[in-house]
Amino acid sequence: MRKKVTHSKNKSHYSIIKDYVTSEGKRTTTVVENLGNQQQVEERFGTKDIDKAIEDYIKILEQEKETKITIYKNPNKKIEKGIRRTFNIGYFFLKKIYYNLKLNEMCAVIKSKYKFEFDLNEILECIIYSRILWPASKKSTFEQSEKFLEKPNLKYHSILRSLEYLTKEFDYVQKFLFENSNKVMNRNYRVIYYDCTNFFMYTEENDFEKYGVGKQGVALPLIQMGLFMDADGLPFAMNINPGNTSETKTMLPTEKDFLEKFNMENKNIVVCTDAAMCTDDIKKFNVKDGRGFVITQSIKKLKDELKTWALDSNGWRILGNLVDIYDIKNIENNDELKKVYYDTIFYKEIECETKSVKQTLIVTFSFKYQEWQNNIKQNQFERAKKTVLDTNKNNNNVKKDKDIIKLKVTKNPNDPKRFIKQISTTDNGEVANNVFYEVDEELLKEESKYNGFYGITTNLIDDTKTIIKVMKGRWEIEESFRIMKEEFDSDNVYLSREDRIRAHFLTCFISLFIYRLLEHKLNDKYSVFKIIDCLKNMNMLETKGDGYLPEYTRDDLTDDLHNLFSFNTDTEIVTNKMMNKIISQLKI
Repeated sequence: MRKKVTHSKNKSHYSIIKDYVTSEGKRTTTVVENLGNQQQVEERFGTKDIDKAIEDYIKILEQEKETKITIYKNPNKKIEKGIRRTFNIGYFFLKKIYYNLKLNEMCAVIKSKYKFEFDLNEILECIIYSRILWPASKKSTFEQSEKFLEKPNLKYHSILRSLEYLTKEFDYVQKFLFENSNKVMNRNYRVIYYDCTNFFMYTEENDFEKYGVGKQGVALPLIQMGLFMDADGLPFAMNINPGNTSETKTMLPTEKDFLEKFNMENKNIVVCTDAAMCTDDIKKFNVKDGRGFVITQSIKKLKDELKTWALDSNGWRILGNLVDIYDIKNIENNDELKKVYYDTIFYKEIECETKSVKQTLIVTFSFKYQEWQNNIKQNQFERAKKTVLDTNKNNNNVKKDKDIIKLKVTKNPNDPKRFIKQISTTDNGEVANNVFYEVDEELLKEESKYNGFYGITTNLIDDTKTIIKVMKGRWEIEESFRIMKEEFDSDNVYLSREDRIRAHFLTCFISLFIYRLLEHKLNDKYSVFKIIDCLKNMNMLETKGDGYLPEYTRDDLTDDLHNLFSFNTDTEIVTNKMMNKIISQLKI
């Protein structure tokens, strides 16, 4: 702190100021206390040796500041116009993981290779933190960058250009992330999960964005993502394809690629995936070099003799009990027994072969799973009945053909309209021009036969307990897709160029890895909503020259975050010096 005297025409004004460094690294000053004009200073400090008296007062202020900070604010002075005073620091915890993974070094390698001028690391940081906290288009991401305490120096056209270079290094980025993640944690890749999903686009169909039927059952321009995930739920590798690509063609090229590039060709990996990948080629590849497969098998698609065996109520076992054989129909007909075995997973297994592979077919059954599926399908059926009732009522009252509602009948297993069939006949059986709908009760009855049953094919022998445990982990990859779609809003894409689309999903992949690693470090104690909501609400109010005041609510999660990363922003005030120290530590 130091004294400042401002001289005007007929008077002098005294104040105490101090120097400080902003979070952007700029040196500036702020007024600690206004002492007043000459008369006010003399009344307070006396007329003899005013300078010495003020210096002594400054020493007292500095001593007090070591234990507490007094903030002086003028109730009559307006705040500066157009100056942002509240900043987010929730991204600090994401930033620490980003630098632990040395993604800044990856950006430096890419920049040195292509010799562009813009700061790729600063852009990638902004894109990733924004995708997790405030997902939006690239233009909105650029506009929202001012929310960060460290305001990045970005230009919108540089963000778009950066996407082109990230696409050129699509494989390198994934390999770098894998290799460096192994240095900060023990990756559990004994089991690798794979699944595909579609993201619909807000642009017209082109050479890359192809029309296909998405999960919503609507034909839209789609992009398909195939995702590999490790046993801890952390992304492992990914591919991006046009939306009309067959899922079965996407898995092996990426798997072969990462096995070679990640030096995993002789690792005893077990690949687990869903029924869409239940092909002979995928199984044949994954019995080589000590690998194994655990793949969902649709019971409906089994050969008749295997289907009869799978649905037979007799011959069921319980894990850990190799003696008793159960008849699930007898248990189902006994209310007391059904309560006892409600959460139990029954299983039976049989050896069978594909064209190229010897395998075991394991079928599981659970009363709890059966009830869950019954409820879902019954609710879908009730929705179908309501749709039929409303549609027929409307069509009976219309007078013009153009007002007739025509339902699109579908076979999508997730769409209630699959229980609807169209009838176009008159009472005497002749073909009619009017449209009438009814629900298909036979289809509901047929589907209900399979409720509670779950099929698995595998080349792993005599380890049914492990196999079932592996299949239970598949929900993690569904959770990853849900996070990307709902929390990260990854399909909020207004890009049409293939290279930029690929880069967009690559940054979503990195964002997903960083978020799920944070979730893992927190011992999976908190929901995705709780974590993200906490981070995006961790705001600090800047009080110029003094520091930052927390504006968020301290709770168990904020305590866990601070303890995990060994810094604190939850004191009554974080001084500028301390804040700059924290920012420096994040990059170590």
